[in-house]
Amino acid sequence: MKIQKLLIANRGEIALRIHRACHEMGIKTVAVHSTADADAMHVRLADETVCIGPPPATESYLNIPNIISAAEIVHADAIHPGYGFLSENAQFAEIVESHNIIWVGPKPEHIRMMGDKIEAKRTAAKLGLPLVPGSEGAIVSVKQAHELADEIGYPVLIKAASGGGGRGMKVVEAEDQLESLMSQAAAEARSAFGDDTVYMEKYLADPRHIEFQVFGDGEGNAIHLGERDCSLQRRHQKVLEEAPSPALSKKERHRMGEIVRTAMSEMSYRGAGTIEFLYENGEFYFIEMNTRLQVEHPVTEMISDIDLVREQIRVASGEGLSCTQDQVHLHGHAMECRINAEDPVTFAPSPGLVKNYVAPGGMHVRVDSGLYTGYKVPPYYDSMIGKLIVYGMTREDCIMRMRRALEEFVVEGMKTTIPLHQKLVRDPEFLAGDYTIKWLEAWLEKA
Repeated sequence: MKIQKLLIANRGEIALRIHRACHEMGIKTVAVHSTADADAMHVRLADETVCIGPPPATESYLNIPNIISAAEIVHADAIHPGYGFLSENAQFAEIVESHNIIWVGPKPEHIRMMGDKIEAKRTAAKLGLPLVPGSEGAIVSVKQAHELADEIGYPVLIKAASGGGGRGMKVVEAEDQLESLMSQAAAEARSAFGDDTVYMEKYLADPRHIEFQVFGDGEGNAIHLGERDCSLQRRHQKVLEEAPSPALSKKERHRMGEIVRTAMSEMSYRGAGTIEFLYENGEFYFIEMNTRLQVEHPVTEMISDIDLVREQIRVASGEGLSCTQDQVHLHGHAMECRINAEDPVTFAPSPGLVKNYVAPGGMHVRVDSGLYTGYKVPPYYDSMIGKLIVYGMTREDCIMRMRRALEEFVVEGMKTTIPLHQKLVRDPEFLAGDYTIKWLEAWLEKA
């Protein structure tokens, strides 16, 4: 079915990103927004707008009845959830489809399957994805935990089954810590997610975080678009991403790409997805699958020349994939710096009025942001206010272009993490590509 009008169930830069793709495809857009986002850029540009509630996300962007009502009022053919908010809510996807509205996302059963960390591991094992050694399911007793930890070998990691962002996660260095830390992880999980189920994995001391972008048509055809290195993290939050990873060889890239592509084909997966791995000593270990578009998707777009949002809409419309794996040509190097409205030293949030905004430009420089001079960044949502993405023929070219673009980037009226990125892209170890998921936090402590 050809989509005529699409409702964007999100805000900020991703809402603007979806709007732009739709307009390039001749599709009208509907922006839903909270009262705090009435002056947002995507709201100003959309063909139609509907206010869906007050500032708190629970009363607006997470309010399923209000979003469905908005879609029915404007007669939207489709809903795109972006990332975050309701993007990985299987119930929302089912409700959308039950109202005969096209869901621009994976099948609800796949969202549900991969949203449960334990079920995701079981599914990954069946699909032939390499796993971190650990429990097959939930840990139900301290005795079971001790037996498994002895078998795996310390240190081990206790993780919340419904977790994310580092909550409900504890590293156990020795046997005498196990019972206490397992109890703490379960309590954190219960508080954060309403589910105290935990499981155990081997703790990898110093891995990289590498993820593969996949795409399926829901009919058994699938492609991969290479990997992204997302190891530069602070408190489990990604700060800078690049593609391809400086750590992988072409042989490794091809081998793992085929493994994930085959897995998605066997699942009959539909739409965009990301399979995340820890990578250490030449081995990959599956950690989770994100059944949505990722914040860092632009770096893959830069090296593949494939618009992932257009591809999502194509697949949701039943048109299938725009290319086969043989037609995917990955080239050059891309990086993304996440620009947050935060103090670059303390990371305290710094929302407020944008007194002056000048985005960098030039060849192969892209800024995904809803900022403009005079816009007031609200304090109610995630602090990310933009993404600076650059491309170069080589990693070295890419870094030089990123340095130049960061020097041009002006956001006045609030503190941002631009100065942090300016330092980061000059660090010798970063320049050498010699970093892991622990590197950035250690670097910040020294800075």
